[in-house]
Amino acid sequence: MALVAGIDSSTQSCKVVIRDADSGELVRQGQASHPNGTEVNPQAWWDALLSAIEQAGGLDDVAAASVGGQQHGMVALDAHGQVIRDALLWNDTRSAEAAEALIAERGHVTEGSDTANALVNGAAAWAEATGSVPVASLTVTKLRWLADAEPANARRVAAVALPHDWLTWKLSGSASLEDLATDRSEASGTGYWDSSMDQYRYDLLAQALRISEDDARAIILPRVLGPNEAAGTGDSSRGWGEMVLGPGAGDNAAASLGINMGTGDVSISIGTSGVVAAVSPKPILDPTGLINGFASATGEYLPLAVTLNGSRVLDGVAEMLGADHEQLAQLALAAEPGANGLTMIPYLEGERTPNLPHATGSFVGMSLASMNPADVARAAVEGLLCGLADGLEAQTALGVPVSSIQLIGGAARSAAVQRIAPAIFGQEVLVPEPGEYVADGAARQAAWVLAGGPTPPSWTVSELKTFTAEPTPQVRELYASRRHLYAERR
Repeated sequence: MALVAGIDSSTQSCKVVIRDADSGELVRQGQASHPNGTEVNPQAWWDALLSAIEQAGGLDDVAAASVGGQQHGMVALDAHGQVIRDALLWNDTRSAEAAEALIAERGHVTEGSDTANALVNGAAAWAEATGSVPVASLTVTKLRWLADAEPANARRVAAVALPHDWLTWKLSGSASLEDLATDRSEASGTGYWDSSMDQYRYDLLAQALRISEDDARAIILPRVLGPNEAAGTGDSSRGWGEMVLGPGAGDNAAASLGINMGTGDVSISIGTSGVVAAVSPKPILDPTGLINGFASATGEYLPLAVTLNGSRVLDGVAEMLGADHEQLAQLALAAEPGANGLTMIPYLEGERTPNLPHATGSFVGMSLASMNPADVARAAVEGLLCGLADGLEAQTALGVPVSSIQLIGGAARSAAVQRIAPAIFGQEVLVPEPGEYVADGAARQAAWVLAGGPTPPSWTVSELKTFTAEPTPQVRELYASRRHLYAERR
């Protein structure tokens, strides 16, 4: 039987799954940790990948491999292919001011002009150009930060890759920057790719780096491949010369492929970040910036709403209460909906939806009645889910169809999250068996590249559990009123 490898190089770790190309059956797997922080030397990702590959029994018998990776991270390379500086990750917010400047410039801010109006016009122009309004997460803002904060490094930039692009290139063993490759899902998260026209916007790259468009065109950007197009072959010096490399994908696009999402399906992933992803047959343009108009790993579109604060909200509250995650869930479920009027605004590390990069979190509405572990735990779970519900509502407001919701990611294993989510979202939620959805999606893509054909292989999807609950619109309404006041105060 032919074997394929799926790689998930996430913020926190690298995971490798080896699966049967025809059936999708898991054969073996491995993983290794990544260092903490929002600024990381890419070599750490490569070292972790090699370690995870070794733990998974190697790739010598693997016919094809693909990488699903954390999106947006800036990997700047010089003319010799060397990393110029540590990569800035998606959750590094130092480029927040750069994002605002890029928007304002598109809105033509001039001396004496209305800055607020220019920002509105600029946001609309960016959404029209790329499907997304710049926020600190997007690569384009990190390049502007580099141009302003480290101009000497900016002048050395000969190529720009994202984490998954760089790892695919490393797997190939190539020394040529011309061999960098990516896919539409990753390119659409840079801020300088137009997914509706399938082309890079070198004028936006030039704007970010404060250079001419001619100079921007001299910078090598990864070739954008189709969803089943080979990016090359593996490094022959490591014995991988016969292994075909898939184009890879952004982590959210790979996860949607891993759980077999189609039009009308929504996944709500609660990992390091929180992500509301929906498959759409047409591009989505949102001038408010709440929804990013990204592409999928199958040739469609994958509009996303992303929160910076995901499972770590529960991590932090569990630590504060001196509880483990199972105990935290028990406490939350012991409390009544609404937590006796206590609301948690979970913007612990800034926020992206809404765009408040310098925000911190708050408990609002504390009273003697609510100052107990159960209500604090309940407020944390409800606050986390309300933040994601904001993203879901932003999707439906733009006409994105929602026929089913799947809850995935580490925090989806929480009994409290599973049981409270349908009350907050106002409809049933489906929870697949715990798995490595990003790595599985990458493996499925690798099998697709290996077999060819117009559609990915039909692998058996994990069994789904259905959760229902009485909707609690009053919790959402109270959260919205307090979140609104909080945003104004910021």
